[in-house]
Amino acid sequence: MTQEQNNVGWEQLVSVIAQLRGENGCHWDKEQDHQSLKKNLIEETYEVIDAIDSQEPENLCEELGDILLQVLMHAQIASEEGAFNIDDVIKGLENKMVRRHPHVFGDAVAQDSQQVLTQWENIKLTEKHKGENGEGTLMRINRNLPSLLFAQKVQEKAARVGFDWKEESGVWGKLQEELAELHEAKNIKEKKEELGDCLFTLINISRHLQIDAEDALRFSTEKFIKRFSYLEQRLQGQGRSLTDATLEEMNAYWEEAKKTI
Repeated sequence: MTQEQNNVGWEQLVSVIAQLRGENGCHWDKEQDHQSLKKNLIEETYEVIDAIDSQEPENLCEELGDILLQVLMHAQIASEEGAFNIDDVIKGLENKMVRRHPHVFGDAVAQDSQQVLTQWENIKLTEKHKGENGEGTLMRINRNLPSLLFAQKVQEKAARVGFDWKEESGVWGKLQEELAELHEAKNIKEKKEELGDCLFTLINISRHLQIDAEDALRFSTEKFIKRFSYLEQRLQGQGRSLTDATLEEMNAYWEEAKKTI
């Protein structure tokens, strides 16, 4: 496919979105605004993640298209409001990628991905100075992120400017300290705080092990679901339900499930 054909296809897609929002367009599309589309963007993002995990290229291709639809819808709404259009989005992204990769498009040198990330953060700090309203590096992280991802982002940002454990052993020692404090907590307020510290430290360990904590937790949760479904099916095969079984029976079937799942 030639560049000219690519451009025609892109322009046609943008035109389709504009028509959907136009006077004779779709009632539903015309009613949408940035706020109403937020949940759709979140849902479509998780659909992409599921497609990646399923390792089905056709499914991933379709879901990426749905994400692109969300981008085009927001850009079209903004264009109608006179704020910006999809060309502004693309040009802004292009400029950012070139500006924040001076080791590719300029004379800077980065020996590995860690240096690239550190360089990225330094460039962002230069661009934004102290951030909006004089806020610092961590204060700019989106508070609407899920808690696990939020904690990962906070730790990564701090690590990129050098605030991190030098050795992995230090994090393991911190986990033992936090577990002891959780065990000694006297009331619900203390227990909540210490449990949070334990979780935060576990995420720190996952980062040092170069394991994505979100992926690890999702994997374990899926494994639990499969094993629990196994014991439920074993009981159903006997004409019984979960409420009919004792804990000992469920544990026995759970051990069976662990051998195969």
